Amino acid sequence: MNKYEIGVIVKPDVEDEALKAELEKVQELITRFGGSVDKVDEWGKRRLAYEIDKLTEGFYTFITFSAESTAPKEIESRIRFFENVIRYLIIRLDG
Repeated sequence: MNKYEIGVIVKPDVEDEALKAELEKVQELITRFGGSVDKVDEWGKRRLAYEIDKLTEGFYTFITFSAESTAPKEIESRIRFFENVIRYLIIRLDG
């Protein structure tokens, strides 16, 4: 099992319940593909480095998880269709 971190930026105009629902869906994807969530770090609403789809802010969340090497590709292929997610990035953590 490898350690990964996924950074997710959600649209700033979503309500708290919708934000929690999006993050729960991401965590469900991780567990569906055999991973386990180690840590969820919510940064809250932050300014984007550059404008994306005329948005200048977003809700930042970072999730650390353990999974097999095939899981990140499967997660990425499904998270791209979440309508409230602006950007996402999965990286592998070393040692």
